[in-house]
Amino acid sequence: MTTTSLPPIAERAAAPVDVPLPDPSLGLTWRPVTRDDVPALSALVTRTEVADGVPYRTVAEEIDEKLDGEWRDIPRDTLVGLDADGVPRAWAEVDQPPGDTRVVRAFVGGGVDPDWRGRGVGRAIVAWSHARARQVLAASGKELPARIAAYVPDEAQDAARLLTRSGMTPVRYYAEMRRPLDAPLPDAPTPDGVRIVPWAPEHDEGARLAHNAAFADHWGSEPRNAAQWVHGRSMFAPTWSLVALDGKDQVVGYLLSGRYEADWEVTGHSAGYTDLLGVVREWRGRGLASALLAAVMAVYRADGMEYAELSVDTANRSGAHRLYTGLGYAVYASSAMYAIEL
Repeated sequence: MTTTSLPPIAERAAAPVDVPLPDPSLGLTWRPVTRDDVPALSALVTRTEVADGVPYRTVAEEIDEKLDGEWRDIPRDTLVGLDADGVPRAWAEVDQPPGDTRVVRAFVGGGVDPDWRGRGVGRAIVAWSHARARQVLAASGKELPARIAAYVPDEAQDAARLLTRSGMTPVRYYAEMRRPLDAPLPDAPTPDGVRIVPWAPEHDEGARLAHNAAFADHWGSEPRNAAQWVHGRSMFAPTWSLVALDGKDQVVGYLLSGRYEADWEVTGHSAGYTDLLGVVREWRGRGLASALLAAVMAVYRADGMEYAELSVDTANRSGAHRLYTGLGYAVYASSAMYAIEL
């Protein structure tokens, strides 16, 4: 079905007029998330991650930045359930990125305290988040294919079952990969005509434009506007980040890293994490991505890191999975995107 033959987004989204709060008979008081909730909400998220056995930890700074974003309506897009003592026991959120131009997406997320599972709380927050997601999709006014989506680590089987019962199905799979840095680093020279330099603020807009160009033909990727590009950088590691410049000093490749120290205790090792890596179409097939990865491995190792890590879409048509395997990366965890297509 072509975009022009799709029914109107308002019709496809089938958004409710109101999104009622979950039933108080569940034993929780419901309201939007506020900044004051961040410490207690962070503790709740940690409890869920420990119970699910995921190989990472989400820290308070990452939760706090979720409340940023000029496009977000936090009072309507977030929900927290408090017990009789005011302790958060469940939460949910919806985010509709404003830059979407090919598929308009509403991402849903949340969780339930392990001690409160099996009481219907999970079903209630999934129902709330889907209703709100339909509202934001309809309100976008974008006559595009639409998607309600959620990322679920393979370890979180409770969440996977909840989403499946809600009508969501896994549509894409992702692998977390890592490479030891005590092994010899790959020989991946920088191709002629470009130079790899440390990231600097003056390169950031060029990196954003290069990212949008590099991922224009990737499934599930949408352009990021300037506000989206800088959002969610609480763990950004500028000294571990690189850009590739052509002879005109235009950014034609980039590698942005994160420093997720809270994960190191869980995994048992330190690591530099490649959050974003891309090369514009004109420079693909020349070894630039390999050169960026080899260069950042040297940076990570010089800073005492034991591993280099990254994530990859296993069905990526650019051959990224093969590239990473060839450079010594191996899979250590995986996740899936669950979705409802509208």
